[in-house]
Amino acid sequence: MRSRVRLAILVAASVLVAGTVAWAAGDSGGSWLASGSGGERRESTTTTSAPTTTAPTTTTTTAPPLPATEGLRLQKVRTIVATEQTGPLSPKSIVASGTGVVYAQNMIYNHSVTAFDADGEFVATIPDTVDLARFGITGFPPGTVQGGPVELAFSADRTKAYTSNYSMYGPGFGHEGDDSCSPSSGIDPSFVYRIDVATHRIDQVIQVGSVPKYVATTPDGRYVLVTNWCTYDLSVIDVAAGREVQRLPMGEYPRGIAVSPDSQRAYVAIMGGREIMAVDLASFGVTPFADAGAGPRHIVMSPDGAFLYATLNKDGRIAKIDARTGAVVATVATGSAPRSMDISVDGQSLYVVNYESSTVSKVTTADMAEVQELATAHHPIGITYDQGTGRVWVACYGGEIEIFEER
Repeated sequence: MRSRVRLAILVAASVLVAGTVAWAAGDSGGSWLASGSGGERRESTTTTSAPTTTAPTTTTTTAPPLPATEGLRLQKVRTIVATEQTGPLSPKSIVASGTGVVYAQNMIYNHSVTAFDADGEFVATIPDTVDLARFGITGFPPGTVQGGPVELAFSADRTKAYTSNYSMYGPGFGHEGDDSCSPSSGIDPSFVYRIDVATHRIDQVIQVGSVPKYVATTPDGRYVLVTNWCTYDLSVIDVAAGREVQRLPMGEYPRGIAVSPDSQRAYVAIMGGREIMAVDLASFGVTPFADAGAGPRHIVMSPDGAFLYATLNKDGRIAKIDARTGAVVATVATGSAPRSMDISVDGQSLYVVNYESSTVSKVTTADMAEVQELATAHHPIGITYDQGTGRVWVACYGGEIEIFEER
């Protein structure tokens, strides 16, 4: 398979010692690391010892370019389910780095992120338990707390990953998140974790608003952007400073984020209404940009920056929007309650999960035609297009992760 060839490019991203299992401990509480052949878990008795590491081997293998996607069609090639090795799976979202690592964010009560390689083999489980004081966070009682991973974005260089936490649980936290809320609800603030992709360990914790959901990183590597569902705003995290530097009002229930290829502008979907807001990343000015349709949830941008595409959760459609004018130039119906979406590396195809229909749709962007709608497991909620392999991964609330190839 072409994915196995592509995986050789950056096998160092998830290199493991053959036949071993290591517990990588640290401030984050560590991560379970396992070889593809499995093994028995061992838990460290300390949170300060450094893990044994093996230097990655550099490879110069070059993968052939991916074929144009418009004429290809999806076929399911694998279903991943929870095992004793992976632990529980309840993926809210799934994101591929394009360099050999795929992270599934296990919503709320499983308190973990699960790492796979590009072929779907288990690599690590990353617990969401942290000691805030060890990361320089003050104003909270001592002790460890847990989060609830929702969404994730890789840094521009793919060496780090940022995941949002729906709520925090533990000392100092007593008013957990809720999907029905407002800035006056008094819901606890939450945090974004930064994960080191080479070690699969949390190495930074950053405070944001209440019930942070979508996360995006700017192509220039300068900012991480986070939509805070319950405080109706957008957190701007300065990567170099490692902290939030702006909190921008957005409107009721902000969710999806897309960033222009030149990192000058961000677009935020306001799911509680119809608007997409534009954010000037130089001045941090916020202006209404487009009336996209009812309940815009997820947005992606074409690789050339010419168009935005938004899933309209209430309308059951995808809207194509001119990125210069904000005009909706076309829409297409997919299944019921289209939610997460991704775009192919060539910009020719969109892939969207239809939550209530339990299907995944492929839409060609040139004519905005739904060319496929395939059955998935119950309630597909997350989707990612792996730019390294061309595979499409679908995360379903019941715990299944389905991998599709285009042929």
